[in-house]
This record gives sequence, C-alpha cells and structure tokens, in this order.
Amino acid sequence: MSEATPLADRWRAARPPVAGLHLDNAACSRQSFAVLQAAAQHALHEAEVGGYVAAEAAAPVLDAGRAAVATLCGSPDAEVVFTTGSLHALDLLLGSWPGERRRLACLPGEYGPNLAVMAAHGFDVRLLPTLDDGRLALDDAAFQLEEDPPDLVHLTPVASHRGTVQPLPMMAKLCAELGLPLVVDAAQALGQVDCAVAADVTYSSSRKWIAGPRGVGVLAVRPELMERLTPRLPPPGWAPTLSVAERLQFGEANIAARVGFSLAVGEHLACGPKLIRARLAELGGITRTLLADVDGWFVAEEVDEPSAITTLVAADGVDAAAVRAWLLTERRIVTTYASVERAPHELAAPVLRISPHVDTTAEELEVFAEALIAATAAS
Repeated sequence: MSEATPLADRWRAARPPVAGLHLDNAACSRQSFAVLQAAAQHALHEAEVGGYVAAEAAAPVLDAGRAAVATLCGSPDAEVVFTTGSLHALDLLLGSWPGERRRLACLPGEYGPNLAVMAAHGFDVRLLPTLDDGRLALDDAAFQLEEDPPDLVHLTPVASHRGTVQPLPMMAKLCAELGLPLVVDAAQALGQVDCAVAADVTYSSSRKWIAGPRGVGVLAVRPELMERLTPRLPPPGWAPTLSVAERLQFGEANIAARVGFSLAVGEHLACGPKLIRARLAELGGITRTLLADVDGWFVAEEVDEPSAITTLVAADGVDAAAVRAWLLTERRIVTTYASVERAPHELAAPVLRISPHVDTTAEELEVFAEALIAATAAS
C-alpha cells in the first residue's frame, strides 16, 4: 500500500521507542508524546489552579473528544458520556435500561465479563445463530429476531478472543427495520473497523486501537434512547436540573485521562480512519500468512479477514501461556494469552493473540514468526 510507510513512520515518530516488540495493541496500544503531554499538562494545571478550575478550562477539549467519538460512531447527535472503560459503560447502560423486561440477544462469542454484567442486571441472554467460524448467520438471525424480538441486541463487532469481523452494517440495518435497539461493544472495533452505523448505543475504551490512556472509555447514546434511561442514582436534591447524561457521568473522574483520550481521538481522525483501517487489515493478512505454517499452531482467521488480530490456536501439547511468557521474558515480545473465560460459550481452549498496530513492519512480523517457533520448541 503506497501510503502505508508514511503512516507507519508518522505513527512511530509520534511515540516513545518500543522496548522490544509490541504486538498487543488489542489489549493496550502505545500513547503518543502529545497524548502523554496533554494528560500531564492537565495534571500540572490541577496543581496550579485546583482540580475544578482546571476541569472547567478543559471543557472545550472534552467536548471536542465527545464530538469526535460521535462522528466515529456515525451519530453526530449522540450524547457521549465518559466512563472508566468499556465494562463500566455497559454497567451504566444496563443498570439504567428502561422498562421491566430484560431480554437480550448476543453472539455465542460474547466477552465473558460482559456476560457477567448482563447477568448482574437480570438480563436473560439468548444466543444468536452463527456460522462455523463464529460469524453471525444474518438470515437465521433475522428470522429469530422477528419471530421472538428481544428488548435489545448486543453486538460485539470484533471479539476479545478472535479477529473475525462481524457484519455490523447489515445488523444495524436489520435492527432498524425490526425496530430493535442495537447496542455495539466497540472496545475492539473502534479505530480498527468502521463503526459509523448510527447504532442506538456504541461504547468503547480508550486504550486499544485509538491509543489513548488507560482508565477511560465512552458511552455514546442516541438522544431519544438517552431520555428513556433511568440512572440508578437519583438526581441529587441540590441539582435537580441535571440531564440523564450528566447523571450517568456524575461523580469523581480522572479528567487528565479524558483529556488524553480526547486528543488521541483527534490524532486518529487526523491520520485518517480509513487509511488506518486499511493498514491494520493489511498487517493482519501479513501476520496470518507468515504464521500459517508454524508447527504447533492453527490460525483461526482467514488470511483476508479485515482485522489486525491474528488468533493462534495451540495444538495438543503446546502450552499457550508458557509460550506467551517465553516470548516476553526471552525476546521482549508482548502478546496476549486469552483464556476460555474471555468467551465461555465459544472458546474450547486458551489461545494466543497477536495484534500489530500501523507502525509494525513486515520484518518485525518475520522476527515474531521465528521467535514463535523457538518459543513453541521451548515449551
């Protein structure tokens, strides 16, 4: 891709040098110098003028961050609430969900902690039909949802344990036709695949493909649904005019992290989301091609899956946890070990996940392939 090298060079130059090889961006990407400086400057400003005065001064930056998130979600009018992360966003949403009925449809590969939050709020979870690779079987799902509609559809376009990209645009269209609220968990999707489908709710974290700070996330809700939510905490008597969004966001917050996230979203838009998505998909294809014939492992995704994530399923006798530890301690290569708890309805055994960002080179992926062979032999 002709523009890949300039994008990679800009991304790399904007960040501190890597201490090794970072192939764990689906867990936590590397922040830029500008994002680090923005968060630090806000913390300094708090020390100079006080936290609340500094927060007021940061309001335009935070508003710009919310607007940028709404744009990436395809809902410019969405109300965006900052959270501490994706799981917190889902907890806020389901804890405020309107009505007495609690029926939810999601994929079998749903993230384990999400399932725990759904259960904690009394939601009856029904699994949507899928193909052999875990991808949504859209026609069968359409029949199921029309025959017995749930109160909401929860879709995770890219899962925590697999790089398969779900048909988000088609699901958004289907839910709109059926009049079903669509909630999108974009923790692994935002910044990696196109999420601009105007879902009723989109939530995500900062630290993954957007490359913002840890400990911050967002919940974007279309205004008509936001007004129907009932936050668990009633409005305080001294502030009866708080909006629903303000009530959801009420409480202590790490404003410095939110400032950093807002800047990171701006950087993402400045680089060009379409260009970033294309580069990530290209790197995913390179990774899967290189690893296809490594003994002891099976690549779960198709080579041309439009995702940067490659999932390696270990053959009998290969300890994925031991391989991940060897790669880190012996070669300083960061990857993810994903246990079955990440997707208890779908994962049969732990997997190893590799997730390069746009600054990763083909040569670095070749280094990883060689290291994986050595790590597998050592395990």
